[in-house]
Amino acid sequence: MLTRIRVGLQALRVLKDDNANPYYARLLHLSFDGDTYARLAERMRQTDEGRRILDEKLTIPGEDVDISALERLPPSTLGHEYARYYIDNGIEPFDFEFPLQDDADFLNKRYRETHDIHHLITGYGIDEVGEVELQAFYLGNLGFRHAGLIVLVSIPYRLGKVGVKGIRGYVRRLRAAYRRGKSSHQLLTVSFDELWDQPVSEIAARVCAPACSLA
Repeated sequence: MLTRIRVGLQALRVLKDDNANPYYARLLHLSFDGDTYARLAERMRQTDEGRRILDEKLTIPGEDVDISALERLPPSTLGHEYARYYIDNGIEPFDFEFPLQDDADFLNKRYRETHDIHHLITGYGIDEVGEVELQAFYLGNLGFRHAGLIVLVSIPYRLGKVGVKGIRGYVRRLRAAYRRGKSSHQLLTVSFDELWDQPVSEIAARVCAPACSLA
């Protein structure tokens, strides 16, 4: 476990400045959550939809996503907002270049490819605070240990920026995101790649619990 923590922290240091680095992103996930993905896959195989996703290897490979076509879908649909997300932020969809040996590897791939959709569905931004809020959501929703580590190490870092008074509000936001994640549909079991023409608001209402009170 100490080795896992050391490797995970090393990966986090790299990802802080290079969050799209595929090697260190995979290293972080495998250091903490190889067995988590395996358990999620085992539970998914107990449902018809879960088995379909795992057997058909439903995916959103970056090279096969036609951003221009998705942008032409009506405003507010998942496809349109997904395309605008990349265009407006000057980024491209993630590619996953590692071989798939089992269901756990596939779920790691699916997580990587749908991470940006999760931002759209949950409403958490891609700014520093929004990214950590999404990790708190993941901790509650999928039980990712690496997400818990990110949340934990973000607190002293944030404290240095906003002070004691500011950190209280920050912690409340993370706690609310965690509770919301626990009450929401598990994100990796949702076939977002089949919902391009549906409004983001309707998908979010089906998948995500309402935002929790910050009180």
